[in-house]
Amino acid sequence: MSAEQDVPYRFAETTPLAEVATRFSAIESGGSSGVVVTVGGRIMRNRPQGGLAFAELRDWSGALQLFALASETEDFEAFTRLSLGDWIGATGEVVRTRRGELSVKVASWSLLARARVGFGDKWHGVADPDLRYRQREVDLWANEGVREVFLTRSKVLRAIRAMLDASGFVEVETPVLQPVASGGHARPFVTYYNVLHAEYYLRIATELYLKRLVVGGFERVFEVGRLFRNEGLSPRHNPEFTVLEAYQVYADYLDMAELIESLVAGAANAVLGRTTLEYQGRPLELAPPWRRASMNEVIAEATGTEFELEMGLSELARRARALGVEPEASWGPGKLIGEVYERLAEPVIWAPTHVLDYPLEVSPLARAHRSRPGYAERLSPVIAGREIAEAYSELTDPDEQRARFSAQAAERAAGNEEAMATDEEFLEALEHGMPPTGGIGIGIDRVVMVLTDQANIKEVLLFPALRPRAREEEPSP
Repeated sequence: MSAEQDVPYRFAETTPLAEVATRFSAIESGGSSGVVVTVGGRIMRNRPQGGLAFAELRDWSGALQLFALASETEDFEAFTRLSLGDWIGATGEVVRTRRGELSVKVASWSLLARARVGFGDKWHGVADPDLRYRQREVDLWANEGVREVFLTRSKVLRAIRAMLDASGFVEVETPVLQPVASGGHARPFVTYYNVLHAEYYLRIATELYLKRLVVGGFERVFEVGRLFRNEGLSPRHNPEFTVLEAYQVYADYLDMAELIESLVAGAANAVLGRTTLEYQGRPLELAPPWRRASMNEVIAEATGTEFELEMGLSELARRARALGVEPEASWGPGKLIGEVYERLAEPVIWAPTHVLDYPLEVSPLARAHRSRPGYAERLSPVIAGREIAEAYSELTDPDEQRARFSAQAAERAAGNEEAMATDEEFLEALEHGMPPTGGIGIGIDRVVMVLTDQANIKEVLLFPALRPRAREEEPSP
């Protein structure tokens, strides 16, 4: 039964360990239930004591003790030799030991998989970050709480989809491989489409395809998808990440701010049962309404220095240098203000805040502000020092959009590799007419970081980007 060659092709349906623990919680010490169950999972501890053996079995719902007796357990000696990480299935009566431990008294068991490589120290888990991220399958078993982070991530996505569905949004899928890398400021990953004899790109945004669907009559539409940007790694950035983009006709960026608030607060309620939480040792309240402040306001609050487009480039550059931000020759006034904000103001915003009214110069897809010349109807909600989303009153005029793309092309020609490429098919779509529309993009990874109290994005990505391991290296759990 215990030999590896006898591993079955399937195993009888098992009862989740958490369900066993709940169902039989009332059994008193030394008592028996008279009920036989079948359970399965990994052995995470095995303590033989003469004619007894106590093992910890763990599945994805929880953990439970297995209690084996030499006089009652089939193949008892083989059971005592089970190693940390071995998968087994076991059948037996649910009892509570004299020491008060709820257990399954094993009558029979089957080896389901042998763990040939261990899972680190039972009591200390696996501490090496590179090993944890590179071999997440080990991390999930060896370190308590890791699995819960990713179960929470799944719940967040389900909750957001359910809320959007209830609000009349339709979920769609758009191409991951795209002939033009546009819709965002980023360097793309480049590939080659053999049958088309053409370079293609992993998408940097879903925006332009979703807007084409708005033109096609999808009045409320969204996509949750992976985006790819050929950029650096940091505790806040991974080249492959997940974004929700949604578009709603007849709405503007202020309407979309309310949608973002409701989705984030709703996700918090769905997974935590509350909107008040602690993040990295500091309290956060996610309940709407969130504060709204212009980019100019939050810069002044963070630095004590005013920055307004009307001051002109030379004065803005002087003020930036005084704060330690050295302008680059290609920056215009709007780009300079945006850089000062990102470096000095955004990191110190703690409570949820919608930062409103970006310079038009850095907002090529947003509509010009209705009352502030030089600015765009664009906002970014910031929580705990990081941007979690964006919202626009979307630019719908095809002539203005072409002019913005042309300006981006000039930047690209001047050496800005992240400048947006011109998408002619998108411009043709706008010629058919696009109504006033609000759009959002929410960084799912960053929302999950907040809701699970994680400071590093790698902790909420099952398999984050890592440097390739040297060929001669061997895994060493």
